[in-house]
Amino acid sequence: MPKSDFAEVTAVIANYFDGLYNSDAALLGEVFHPKATYACATEGKLTYMTMEDYLPMVAKRRSPASKGETRTDAIEAIEFAGPVTAFVRARCSIAPRDFTDFLTLIQIDGRWQIIAKVFHFETADERG
Repeated sequence: MPKSDFAEVTAVIANYFDGLYNSDAALLGEVFHPKATYACATEGKLTYMTMEDYLPMVAKRRSPASKGETRTDAIEAIEFAGPVTAFVRARCSIAPRDFTDFLTLIQIDGRWQIIAKVFHFETADERG
């Protein structure tokens, strides 16, 4: 993959982290494709949302930044399946939960966007 693709995906994920930390639904709306999906099964049932459901939820949430939470976000891996498909394993926290996010990105119309977010979370109590 060209270095520019790696840099562009990294920049998208940096904006993703900033959007989560600041509860900035507009910024997240730029990094997610409008048809993106959001899914989790950590609590034993499927939690599934479209961006129409997810972004307003983020906008209503008190931001980790406003609570002075320490940022823990990190990209653990980036893999490319081809010139327009990438996978990112990322970690971040929104107290009291620590998240592992599997983010699938596609390059459409000359820019990278997240098309799927599948994640798992734990709390400090669960980690021990």
